[in-house]
Amino acid sequence: MYNPACRRINAAISTFLTMIKRLIKRVFGKTAPARTAGAAHVIPYEIHKVSRDGISYGARRVTDGLQAAGFKAFVVGGAVRDLLLDRQPKDFDVATDATPEEVKRVFRRARIIGRRFRLVHVMFGEETVEVSTFRRAIDAEDAETDEHGRILRDNEFGDQEQDAARRDFTANALFYDPSTQEIFDYHNGYADIRANTLRMIGDPEVRYREDPVRMLRAVRLSAKLGMKLDPSTAAPIARMKELLGNVPEARLFDEMLKLLLSGHALPCIRKLRAMELHHGMLPMLDVILEQPMGEKFVMLALQSTDQRIAEEKPASPAFLFAALLWHEVLAAWKSRQEAGERPVAAMHAAMDEVLDRQRAQLAIPRRYDTVMKELWLLQPRFEQRGGQRPFRLLALPRFRAAYDFLMLRCESGEVDAGLGAWWEEFQHAGDERRAEMLQPDSDAPKKRRRRSKKPAAAQAELPID
Repeated sequence: MYNPACRRINAAISTFLTMIKRLIKRVFGKTAPARTAGAAHVIPYEIHKVSRDGISYGARRVTDGLQAAGFKAFVVGGAVRDLLLDRQPKDFDVATDATPEEVKRVFRRARIIGRRFRLVHVMFGEETVEVSTFRRAIDAEDAETDEHGRILRDNEFGDQEQDAARRDFTANALFYDPSTQEIFDYHNGYADIRANTLRMIGDPEVRYREDPVRMLRAVRLSAKLGMKLDPSTAAPIARMKELLGNVPEARLFDEMLKLLLSGHALPCIRKLRAMELHHGMLPMLDVILEQPMGEKFVMLALQSTDQRIAEEKPASPAFLFAALLWHEVLAAWKSRQEAGERPVAAMHAAMDEVLDRQRAQLAIPRRYDTVMKELWLLQPRFEQRGGQRPFRLLALPRFRAAYDFLMLRCESGEVDAGLGAWWEEFQHAGDERRAEMLQPDSDAPKKRRRRSKKPAAAQAELPID
């Protein structure tokens, strides 16, 4: 059944038939009308204009291979939505009626992952295509939920229509068949995309109770895509936002990370605040955003991250969380110093205090702690510009990130811009110029006079030069 030669022949025949269909349509100039297939509204290429050529090589290979083996297979979700919005999808996911084991038998380089949601990762060079089996939503009376209505277990296979119904937004419930270039639309998602509207499938209040993270996804996607939230989708959020406190910290962190690294973090945070969803996301983030200097610093950090992602440069989650929590650390550090603690000890205690407090609400992994603490600890050292201190700081592996952090502080007005200008010149200057730039080393430890071991009387007899 899974003979490789047969699969290649079937795939070639499918591609050939598709080419013949395109040729006939060009010759006769006919536009295929939209049709229905069961509960789906089938939209032809002539209407939606999303070409098979816009699908990644790996996704095409997966859908062609599964279809040649006798299964249904579609590109689904955000990739279809983004193509309709003339955006380049970050990745391409595939949905099929084949079980994970059946998918794995079709492709040599495939592995099954996950426990609650079993998926298959199919590898083609550097590209990995995630393949999921159609799933169905569990009936409310049969679902395993907590006392607030959040679904705890939901992983049963279903058909294509059921799989569409369990997705969150209509814009994400579209199925694209690369072989026919048709889109299968069960919930009017195509019309919503054309109307630039993000709409929840089903009753929004019920869907938010099932999974409160959908409230954050609604905000993130509407800000990222520039789509307006449907009024019925937006209305329950204000009165149901407390349900986010019932979400496991690790899952909340994952969603927050997607938001902050979406390339649209700045509009996302603004929308979170407009809908009063920022409270509790990070400790005292709401307070930071209400302080002129703190808000400016946070917004500059988000803007910098968005710009790096737009330029396809790497963005560090640790750097971003260090920036978001910096004014918390700064306030705790100052308070401890005023209470009489030494600066270095006070900084270490302040960092631990802030990180411990936030972990009760947002589980930032401890693997980020080292980088965050280094960025914070290096900030006071930028003030030391005498002796060998600048050279030692310049040689540290984390200097560049700490310097970028300093420049955000300068730009926000927290520290004098001259400090940033000094370090900008110093790190690029030659040896002679660096020597000229060094300031008097007033902080250098003073050498202690070694006390003579001779008796006091003997010392008195020493000649005075």
